[in-house]
Amino acid sequence: MIILDGKKVSNDIKNEIAAEVEKMKANGEKVPHLAAIIVGDDGASLTYVGSKVKACERVGFESTLVKMAHTTSELELLKKIKELNEDDNIDGFIVQLPLPPQIDTQKVLLTVDPSKDVDGFHPENFGKMALDMSTFIPATPFGILELLQRYEVDTKGKHTVVIGRSHIVGRPMSILMSRKGWPGNSTVTLTHSNTKNIAQITTQADIIISALGVPNFLKAEMVKDDAVIIDVGITRVEDESHPKGYVITGDVDFENVSKKASFITPVPGGVGPMTIAMLLKNTLLAREQRK
Repeated sequence: MIILDGKKVSNDIKNEIAAEVEKMKANGEKVPHLAAIIVGDDGASLTYVGSKVKACERVGFESTLVKMAHTTSELELLKKIKELNEDDNIDGFIVQLPLPPQIDTQKVLLTVDPSKDVDGFHPENFGKMALDMSTFIPATPFGILELLQRYEVDTKGKHTVVIGRSHIVGRPMSILMSRKGWPGNSTVTLTHSNTKNIAQITTQADIIISALGVPNFLKAEMVKDDAVIIDVGITRVEDESHPKGYVITGDVDFENVSKKASFITPVPGGVGPMTIAMLLKNTLLAREQRK
């Protein structure tokens, strides 16, 4: 069994990006600039955005954090997005989700300039991805592809089962794993909360990508020997015995499933760190395109 070490791979990617940025500086070029908008004070979102800003510093990017109050109106947010769209100094930006209830998320995502949409959520970028055209791939699916590639996991002709159909992970993963090329060329089954006999389907899978958000959902008896397991789930589970009072748990019963798997991502330290690394990669791509 081989651990797909997202922490290590994300560090490698950040080092590669930092080297690119050094070359840009040496040539007197503008370095990439990533901005993030956060509305409200959701703890998890603040932590996540904070780590994005730190990652920018580490690779030599410029970064801007736009904090807006929880009471911000939809109109105010759309105005701010238009400002960033028109700011030539900014190469890419993200709007941290979830947004407060008074704001229509779809309207917000549609307002972001597709050429600066480094999250890959704009319908234009999503459509290009579905059509195999070059575009920004959403950071988490992009990170999963990169892990599969760097560990040389064979995907051709394999049966991939995706659990969860979110627009951020499940749906794009199902498209990407079936595309021509590598990683890809696999036969994909997309399962979700209404799928019947899910264990029957997962036991036939060569590769399982779980993005459900249900702790320890995938048990050893649901997995065949030598399956490749990608765990996207991140849930805080209360645990009195832990100093923090909680533990971070994935969708996969790691202890038992890892005994059967050929490759498996840990939680934490698997897919999570890859997401930020690929957001940086998308920002670098955005800068190169804007040249």
